Amino acid sequence: MARTLEPLAKKIFKGILVAELVGVFGAYFLFSKMHTSQDFRQTMSKKYPFILEVYYKSTEKSGMYGIRELDQKTWLNSKIRCK
Repeated sequence: MARTLEPLAKKIFKGILVAELVGVFGAYFLFSKMHTSQDFRQTMSKKYPFILEVYYKSTEKSGMYGIRELDQKTWLNSKIRCK
């Protein structure tokens, strides 16, 4: 019985490992895109504000302050110009 479960356990382990790697690379890509593009952060603020909040908190905890304030200032100025 143990021999028949061994290949199944290996497949499950590989599947979990692949899912973990996809998650890590996906999170890295998302962070990188948000870190380099203010337009992308604005899109995220409209569609997924909770993810943007995690980005802001993580950058603030790592010592990079002012990104949130710069975004808010820029977005406010762009709204004023549009009116």
